[in-house]
Amino acid sequence: MWRQERYPVSFSVEKESEPKYWDGGRCEVVGEGTYDGEYKEGEGGQEWGVIGSGPNSPHAEYEAADDHDLQLAMALSEEDPQMGDELAKRLSHMNSIPHVPRVNSDIPLGDSWSDKERLSDRISYYGLAERQMDGDGNCQFRALSDQLYRTPDHHMSVRAQVVSQLAEAPDSYSSHVPMDYNQYLENMARDGEWGDHVTLQAAADFFGMKISLITSFKDSCFIEIIPVQQKSQRGLFLSFWSEIHYNSIIPLEGSADFTDKKKKKKWFSSD
Repeated sequence: MWRQERYPVSFSVEKESEPKYWDGGRCEVVGEGTYDGEYKEGEGGQEWGVIGSGPNSPHAEYEAADDHDLQLAMALSEEDPQMGDELAKRLSHMNSIPHVPRVNSDIPLGDSWSDKERLSDRISYYGLAERQMDGDGNCQFRALSDQLYRTPDHHMSVRAQVVSQLAEAPDSYSSHVPMDYNQYLENMARDGEWGDHVTLQAAADFFGMKISLITSFKDSCFIEIIPVQQKSQRGLFLSFWSEIHYNSIIPLEGSADFTDKKKKKKWFSSD
């Protein structure tokens, strides 16, 4: 269950420059999570610290799992495409609306529950259901893990992969971050730090999959985040509640018996 008491402070992104544009819409982003290397502009590589490439790195297990995890995700797309196909079909008539997310110094609580009701109505209208993610600050990465691997348990691996993408391609992301980029990487690698629209773009780029968001916003209910290079026709589908919480989306008929099915057979089985 989402725990309302955890509210991190967001960074202000008031800028005089024009908003930055992603392929799937436009967004100005709030930075939020452990990386202790240094990004130096103009240099081709980074010297890794906490998220290091050496065998003694605390995150070495995630790095070693990167290729395997990606292959596993692709295998899931090929072996069991029905859920993603069904989600795409139900949302196929929706238009992606360019949107600049609202960013405050604090989480907006005034209309949060009416926003939640609006989101629930939209999800129900399209015959979908939310798989609830824990509200421990990892909800975005849990939801991505659930979409990729049919379980939220690999959220730390997903976080490490996203941070590695951010660190390896700073020219693609640093201009969207309203703070020191090294500090942003250090923050974003921490367990429990909230993801943002920069991390969503990095996730789309790393996995090569389009990410679709059903939102609680009044003026735009659907946002698509397009990867720089598409590696799979499979899509990832999340719900986004008013800058507060992400959940994983599934077809309504699959929500009740999903856990039992997972126990009975391997999640990548096509039977």
